[in-house]
Amino acid sequence: MSICVSQPDWPLDAGIPDLFISRLSHLGLLAVTGEQGRSFIHGQVTTDISSLTAEEWRWGAHCDPKGKMLSSFRTFTLGDALILMMPRDTLAADLPQLKKYAVFSKAELVDVSDDYSLLGVAGTKAATWLAEQLPGFNAEQQVSVIEGGVVLQDGERFILVLPKAEAEALCQQQLLVDASAWQELEILAAYPNLPAALMGQFVPQMCNLQAINGISFTKGCYMGQETVARMKYRGGNKRALYILKGKATVDITPETSLEKALDGGFRRGGSIIEAVQRNGELLLTAVLANDTEVGAKFRIADDENSELTVLPLPYSLEEQE
Repeated sequence: MSICVSQPDWPLDAGIPDLFISRLSHLGLLAVTGEQGRSFIHGQVTTDISSLTAEEWRWGAHCDPKGKMLSSFRTFTLGDALILMMPRDTLAADLPQLKKYAVFSKAELVDVSDDYSLLGVAGTKAATWLAEQLPGFNAEQQVSVIEGGVVLQDGERFILVLPKAEAEALCQQQLLVDASAWQELEILAAYPNLPAALMGQFVPQMCNLQAINGISFTKGCYMGQETVARMKYRGGNKRALYILKGKATVDITPETSLEKALDGGFRRGGSIIEAVQRNGELLLTAVLANDTEVGAKFRIADDENSELTVLPLPYSLEEQE
């Protein structure tokens, strides 16, 4: 599970520096190549691969036949390969599931996580610094193709996919912080970085994939499509992804569960997707009942002294026609 408890250089309630770099060693890369590579993945995932250009990246999900998510990912092009970026533990568990069906197509699926270094660059000066360091970088493009790799743009944040030597050269004499600093920003963006521990438990809408353009409802058939479409057109989804912030004294693990404060007590409910924990402070994303209100109070099930509050989402969950 993507839980990080190491110590960055600032507390959770402080602003981030003007420029910092994180080594995103918790993320992995799945490369899809071959004559039918793209068409194969297009028929497996929620996002529209056929219309994805080299200048774009998108969120998406891979589901089982019942429409439950096996992975969530960012997808983009790197050279001749289509890349799916997701937590390493999820990639290791999901790759065999994809390969079961790839044998019927002219497609090759390979874990290339160790072939590249992933760096997260953030802060108000990030774009300026990257423009100075990387020929070909364009802060206005979702994907910039640079020598040996790419840069994914997400507002004032950037993910660099580079050969190891080039990545190390960029890191010289820069402020390096651990991956939890980057995960903090991912959580505040309410992104659905599904851990392996929760594979097969949620329909994509329960992790807000529809709100971040991770589901195409017009692309045609894909694995689990019937369930995903039914959730949109017939309703029935009763859960969503939320951000919670507060304090806790116990370590967060894949087995940790949440309890919601009610009149006279607490009721168990909620699955933690991603968390950053340091010095007693806690920030996390969790799947909760979708009628949960901003300001609702929760606690960690095994920590009576913990307290968490639901924060506003940075995007709307209202369905778009």
